[in-house]
Amino acid sequence: MLKKLLILLLIPFILCACEKNTKEEITFSSWGSVTEVRIINKIISDFEHENPDIKVNFLHIPQNYFQKIHLLFASSQAPDVIFINNLYLPVYASRLEDLSNFAAKNSYYPESLRALSYNGRLLAIPRDVSTLVFYRNRDLISTTPVNLDEFMQVLKSAPEYGVSYERNVYYMFPYVMTMGEDIYNPDKSLQFYTNLEGRFAPTPADIGSLTQAQMFLDGKIGLYLSGRWMYPKISEKADFDWDVITFPGIVPLDASGWAISADSKHKEQAQKFVNYLSSPKSSEYFLNTGLVVPARIETSKKIDNKVFLDAIAGARAIQVDKDYRKTIDKMNKQFYSSME
Repeated sequence: MLKKLLILLLIPFILCACEKNTKEEITFSSWGSVTEVRIINKIISDFEHENPDIKVNFLHIPQNYFQKIHLLFASSQAPDVIFINNLYLPVYASRLEDLSNFAAKNSYYPESLRALSYNGRLLAIPRDVSTLVFYRNRDLISTTPVNLDEFMQVLKSAPEYGVSYERNVYYMFPYVMTMGEDIYNPDKSLQFYTNLEGRFAPTPADIGSLTQAQMFLDGKIGLYLSGRWMYPKISEKADFDWDVITFPGIVPLDASGWAISADSKHKEQAQKFVNYLSSPKSSEYFLNTGLVVPARIETSKKIDNKVFLDAIAGARAIQVDKDYRKTIDKMNKQFYSSME
């Protein structure tokens, strides 16, 4: 009798142990701010509640993200689900699962899918799209230029510095693309851009220890070229009349999204999680941070400033290869030397 009673008492523990053993564990890696991490943890919690047979281990890598991802791939310990952007996608293309059969592709901006594809294969499901816009100090500039000729006229009439200027080729790309030149081999557009510094844009000596963003917030720059990520800060800090306008031409479009390791031993579970991460509900969570423009078309329409959607219409995905980072680093070094 005592033996039977002991067995009955042990049954719940045995069942619990069996349940634990049936859980499939996947690892998910991402960078992200405190706000983004909080959202990711919320999404993981909701996902695990709806999928009790799957446990998600979140690997947050706030710094040197791709260096660490590279090491994880090299040691055959790559996460099952990887947050990645289009600029690094080609480096890992051969190690990522082909997601071209993803059912909801029509729900996304085509350029976001193009940005996260390589050699005809969709390698990540887009979370967000990133473009460049002008933040405008309306106290300094009231005109909205629609082409580069009008842009130059605006700069000539600006009472302060007309436009921001970064010694970084990425911020030169809108000028290069608008003038119809190859981003890797700019000619007239390079001259056009470098001529802005000192005449219509502040020099490093003018800026000192400040940033271009701070110069804008101090009311010294009329048009500040940046992305959606600056919107919350400018909304909080700017004490003058400002708005957002599109760049008068073509701008580069980047995208970030969720990929699955081709070496994953839990691809079915990883796909379920990617589907959940990319759902309308999850997409709206990221929209509410104010930091990103969702790649999901319907979700993006809920954004508080429609100019960011207008910018997508005038944007083109940057087509990169595995040597993109090296090429850009080399271009930046040449760019710096040409300015000295």
